[in-house]
Amino acid sequence: MFDFDRPRDPDDARVRLAGATRRVIAELASSSASSEAFERARDLVEQAAQVLAAQAHARGYVGAEASLVEHQESGSFLDFSPFVGVLNPLAPPIEMRRVPDGAGGEAVVGTATYGDAYEGPPGCVHGGFIAAGFDECLGFAQSLSGQPGMTAQLSISYRAPTPLHREVRFEGRVVRVEGRKIHTAATLRAGDLLCAEATGLFLSMKPEVFQRLMQARSRPAS
Repeated sequence: MFDFDRPRDPDDARVRLAGATRRVIAELASSSASSEAFERARDLVEQAAQVLAAQAHARGYVGAEASLVEHQESGSFLDFSPFVGVLNPLAPPIEMRRVPDGAGGEAVVGTATYGDAYEGPPGCVHGGFIAAGFDECLGFAQSLSGQPGMTAQLSISYRAPTPLHREVRFEGRVVRVEGRKIHTAATLRAGDLLCAEATGLFLSMKPEVFQRLMQARSRPAS
């Protein structure tokens, strides 16, 4: 079983750079600074991009897909996830953990605070980010079945607008397993407010299928 709680050193240079980039994204989504301030910020960001562009580039598949965590290498398997990855400035990030489900098993809880960059309706989280958050939460949850796979179906019912700038809580669990089919369910709440509900169907993936995906990923695009 993978480790939900593997810590990252907050003083690690890459973690701090990702955090700073995340703050730039947040500021760009709401700033009313002067043109001169934007120009100074632009120059600094362009300099940072040039520093990194001049360095070597290489990365194996260390993770963006919670549904496939059992097939991935240990270590930083989800650090680059666009939803939970501490090294990916696109991620809010959602902080995932295992919790008792009250019935002798386990569930998955994910907490996040979405800023202005994720806005859809005024003051509220865009529904597409909510859907993506459910897919990630249920991807973690279905891995608890011991035979994790990939999303086959995801159905969402939006119950109330999900507020920005307030901690929200995803909670997902496995409902039942039928052969390769892993049925899951989840809720999203802001405090006591039920914002959305979801059900997901995952199909377990054989290791050889994952290896074929990896081989295709490593080949240059035609």
